[in-house]
Amino acid sequence: MQHKNQNEKVKLTVPAATGLSAVSRITRCSKYLAAAAFGALLLQGAAVAQTVVAVMQSPLRVLDPMITTAHITADHGYMIYDTLLGIDAQNKIQPQMLDKWQVSADGKTYAFTLRPGLKWHTGAAVKADDCVASIKRWAEKDQTGQVMMGLLTDIKVIDDSNFTMTFKVPTDIALRALSRTGSAPAFMMPKAIAETPSSQAIKEYVGSGPFKFVAAEFKPGVKSVYVKNPDYLPRKEAASGSAGGKVVHLDRVEWVTMPDPMIAINALVKKEIDFYEAVPYDLVPMLKNKSDIKVDTISKVGFQYVYRFNFLYPPFNNRLLRQAAMHAVGQDDVLKAIVGKTGLFKNCAAVFGCGMPYESNYGMDILGKPDLEKARRLLKEGNYDGTPVVIMNPTDFPDLTVPPVVIAQALRKVGFKVDLQAMDWQTLLTRRASQEPPGKGGWNILATFNLVSDSQNPITNYQVGANGRKAWPGWPDFKRIEEIRKEFAETADAEKLKKLADEAQHIVIDEGIVVPLGQALRPTAYRTSLSGILDAPLPFFWNMKKSDK
Repeated sequence: MQHKNQNEKVKLTVPAATGLSAVSRITRCSKYLAAAAFGALLLQGAAVAQTVVAVMQSPLRVLDPMITTAHITADHGYMIYDTLLGIDAQNKIQPQMLDKWQVSADGKTYAFTLRPGLKWHTGAAVKADDCVASIKRWAEKDQTGQVMMGLLTDIKVIDDSNFTMTFKVPTDIALRALSRTGSAPAFMMPKAIAETPSSQAIKEYVGSGPFKFVAAEFKPGVKSVYVKNPDYLPRKEAASGSAGGKVVHLDRVEWVTMPDPMIAINALVKKEIDFYEAVPYDLVPMLKNKSDIKVDTISKVGFQYVYRFNFLYPPFNNRLLRQAAMHAVGQDDVLKAIVGKTGLFKNCAAVFGCGMPYESNYGMDILGKPDLEKARRLLKEGNYDGTPVVIMNPTDFPDLTVPPVVIAQALRKVGFKVDLQAMDWQTLLTRRASQEPPGKGGWNILATFNLVSDSQNPITNYQVGANGRKAWPGWPDFKRIEEIRKEFAETADAEKLKKLADEAQHIVIDEGIVVPLGQALRPTAYRTSLSGILDAPLPFFWNMKKSDK
């Protein structure tokens, strides 16, 4: 198969630094000490028509998209980096930085050709050896990349525009892996940066994407600034999902952190911000009757809430005690506590997503409603000795503040001793990577959420990976899961793929590798002066326009 595209160059200009006006009211809110810092950062100049100010779903602190799977870091990555392939709104793989690809007759070798004229933000040309170095670094960390590299026999630079990947067996794993949208996509970086060991964070943030990162204005956890890239070459196709033409109409995008959701709501109403990515469900009614504000669900597929056990230490290195916890926690209780009466949720046991190709209802009898008596029996059978269960609770992340509290209450009801530890999201991201015992900076339960588009099969669902200490935090070790993922990558037979996914669903639920808590749609609010907002798993700022109204 082969894909070709022509390029068209868009001339863009970068304005002088700008900021917000009329935020002094925020700084007078003595209840919120952090607001003073926020106001000082924003009062830097007069706003211009093509500046969009956004409050994202969490603060941005980690800038290396290969170091963490946090969605906010992926959001940052999509602003400044580009990918070789994308996935359109119909879930089809499309070329992005690539002009074309070709497959050998035996299906083992893929030849990739870059689009001409691609440039890094420094002005240097994007070359094939940059992409090969980026792929290698990304694949060391990413669960999908690890499966791909396990099948790879050779990756070779042919010339500045061409490289090949050869595999042990016929497989399209390269397309599936390099197109993945969501957490930790395969972003391309200059070779000198991509050669940074994957265990270390990069120190330069140079991409070839539609925006440039303004490092001088970065205030970790408070403010991030991006300006449009004048050298970016959009594809000629219409923007669709993470694919198509990433045409930038905005001069500048500012991500600002506000210390409380009510401050963000008021700022949106008062035109001090334009876009609020994750409106708390209970605050949605406050915006419903505002004629100049639209509340929408940008991703029509949504995301799944899950929680994860730490398999390395007691009590959840014991299968019976994992099952006891699963019978204690019911999806109904968690979803209703988070989403309330908005109706933007559904119970779902499918590890690979309800409404997706490998949907399964296996485990709903365990996950739907709690069975406290069975949980207590399993607790006794598992010889629970009172070991405290450390649950991390990110108090500055509205989407994830509620699930740990509900889980803690449920576990206490059946006899677990629970230590619910409050922390900020950045601390949680750092701590979840720790393989130390819970009493020495580790943890026992982590609640999070995944994009459904990320989770739709055993390869792209990084939390299904079960290769021990190389797995995503929680570190389960189940050989059969890794075999299934490898077999899934090696076959194109639809019937076999479904059987493999079903087998994986059974193992994941039976062993508690990752525990689904149901699916939800996220309400996003933005001023009606914005248009061109894409239906996509993540908030993309290309294609977006801002009018004067």
